[in-house]
Amino acid sequence: MKIQFLGATREVTGSKHLITTKGGLKILLDCGMYQGKGLETDAMNRDLGFDPAEIDYLILSHAHIDHSGLIPFIHKLGFNGTVLCTPATRDLCAIMLADAGRIQEQDTMTFNKKRKSQGLNPVEPIYTHEDAESSMNSFISIPYHKPFNIEGEVKVEFFDAGHILGSALVYLEIKEGRRTIRLGFTGDIGRYHKHILKDPEPFPQVDYLIMESTYGDRLHSTLDTAEKELLMAVLDTCTKKRGKLIIPSFAIGRAQEIIYALDRLENAKLLPDIDVFVDSPLSVSATNIMRLHTECFNDDIVEYTRTDPDPFGFDRLHYIQSVGASKELNTRHKPCVIIAASGMMEAGRVKHHLANHIDDPSTTILCVGYCEPSTLGAKIMRGDEEVSIFGQRHKVRAELRRIESLSGHGDYGEMMKYIDCQEKRKLKKIFLVHGEEQTQQNFRQTLGAAGWTHVEIPAFRDEVEL
Repeated sequence: MKIQFLGATREVTGSKHLITTKGGLKILLDCGMYQGKGLETDAMNRDLGFDPAEIDYLILSHAHIDHSGLIPFIHKLGFNGTVLCTPATRDLCAIMLADAGRIQEQDTMTFNKKRKSQGLNPVEPIYTHEDAESSMNSFISIPYHKPFNIEGEVKVEFFDAGHILGSALVYLEIKEGRRTIRLGFTGDIGRYHKHILKDPEPFPQVDYLIMESTYGDRLHSTLDTAEKELLMAVLDTCTKKRGKLIIPSFAIGRAQEIIYALDRLENAKLLPDIDVFVDSPLSVSATNIMRLHTECFNDDIVEYTRTDPDPFGFDRLHYIQSVGASKELNTRHKPCVIIAASGMMEAGRVKHHLANHIDDPSTTILCVGYCEPSTLGAKIMRGDEEVSIFGQRHKVRAELRRIESLSGHGDYGEMMKYIDCQEKRKLKKIFLVHGEEQTQQNFRQTLGAAGWTHVEIPAFRDEVEL
């Protein structure tokens, strides 16, 4: 069999890895969108590197758009195979992919207005929300720890990766005559001792491992420290400066972690008397889905719900759906917290809040996760004095804060802990994906020092025979 690395190679987005067995079966691991590269992104997403009609199965590690976002596109182009994922991942994809389709339509409409003014022909969106809804017919959900056989040639099993609701390590046993190849694909590796989700769990011994490396050269502070830092950001901004705390957040996972942290602070009577707004229809839907999948919850939150039945709601927490209500937040003069997508500040309602408040010193922008280097979020957080939002230049006068320990990605210590379940002499090779190249080089050195000596960093479209 062979693996071709078609995305998330020496960078963080666009996860796609194609397996071709000796028998000719084609299995795609993830089908993610590239994000945050401006005009270059569209061309990269359309250049798949494979014929969708030839893919027999797509095995999806989790629902984040950089792992799932091109499923409607390949469906539109002729993919007629089956998408395998966990039940929670399927439920999240049902809302996330439709939302991504609507964003594609809106962005294309805006882009075409500019093209028309330049005398250029209009372009088509990569896919529409209707394409996304149609692609959901391809999904089959499989619970954790329930092996699924593919045509007698491949066995698939999911193990909880602890990254977001439904996230999974993909374990494959691929038969080639008398030989069986055991392959693991981590997707994204979560953190340990989180407040909501279970820890990443051990997985069976593999011969080869495709492993993410987003934070391969960093260590996070503890989640308890993160909660204290969140409280300080609220107090300093809303009580002392009487301003607005804007928290750009991914709608899935990160938003719920922040909401739950604020709920805990409210129950502990530590939160000041302010309103908190979750200004993201997708976050609202995702939170409702999270309420349904308590099988993914750890013991701590299960215990917490015995005294607080709704860990994602309190009196001064407001979920915003309508555009009108979202716009009203920008003319509101009272201190408040606004949680809005997207986490990298590249799209969604948070861009409007930034455009209206980024030049106000009483505002604080709190970054709670990874921002790809070319994104608006990265430009703001690295200290650019001026940024472009919706084509307008804005001075960055808002206070900037960062809490990386709220990230859903494990740091290098946690990733090392995650693979402790493997025997070094039996694991023939680790392929590092989903990380910036320098970070991967650093992580490879860390792995090597710990005895994991067979580590490769594939380049885009590299092909490896196993």
